[in-house]
Amino acid sequence: METVEWHIGKMEAELKEWGARLDKLVAKAHASGTGAKIDYRNRLDDLSQKYAAAEARLTELKAAGINKWDTYKGGVENAWSELATAFTKLAN
Repeated sequence: METVEWHIGKMEAELKEWGARLDKLVAKAHASGTGAKIDYRNRLDDLSQKYAAAEARLTELKAAGINKWDTYKGGVENAWSELATAFTKLAN
């Protein structure tokens, strides 16, 4: 049976993985210099903002405690969805 702690652990691991991917993409954009497409940089900025929002939502959930899972679940899931969509858009 999946517990709230399991979900939080899974989210932490996924966020860490996304953070590593984001760091690589940011480094790649900086290395490409001024020749990088403006659209790519804008999407990368959007992705960074969505990552920060997802990280903040997870932090709020953890601070609230597992008893508040139902209260925070929708916001966390929404932030996760937006972050996943931003990664997908950047890959295209």
